[in-house]
Amino acid sequence: MLSTVNRVLLGLVGLVLVAAGGAVLAAGSGLSVPSWWPWHGTDDVVLSRARRERWHDYGWWWPVVIAALAVLILLALWWLLAQLRRARLAEVLVDSGDGEGALLRGRALETVLAGEAEALHGVARAQVTLHGRRTTPAARAALLLEPHAAPAEALALLTSQALAHARDSAGLAALPAEVRMRAVKHRPQRVS
Repeated sequence: MLSTVNRVLLGLVGLVLVAAGGAVLAAGSGLSVPSWWPWHGTDDVVLSRARRERWHDYGWWWPVVIAALAVLILLALWWLLAQLRRARLAEVLVDSGDGEGALLRGRALETVLAGEAEALHGVARAQVTLHGRRTTPAARAALLLEPHAAPAEALALLTSQALAHARDSAGLAALPAEVRMRAVKHRPQRVS
């Protein structure tokens, strides 16, 4: 949900900036703009001479303004690039033993891990995603446990079986995992 909020906010900020920039360009090129718009013609400027010279005696003012705007632009670019980054690992580099290596699709490993986790005693559903680098992947697992399942036992089985099999089959030195567990909530039923 947080990534959705980030993308919506980024889209709204971008839309406002594009609209404001387009309106300034329209006014500057002599096109018709609304009467309430602060710049009406090609001779209008964003900062008047009086406003620019108001801070002339303060030698620090304009460098600070330019530095703050540069930091703001860098933060906006970082925010944009963070939205474009993949949340999932596309492929895992598997050591084939001949010095060449092979690529294993991340989704394939995720599917196998989730299937093996769902086969464990006490696990109703499992969802696994891989993240990190292709040479050192890490897993995020979400387990939906049956009402009778013991979380410690389910975690031990996941670690000793599913994650160990994935680590060994991919030839990885380690496969760290973050596991989140929830219990199945059954609706109350009337007993007659």
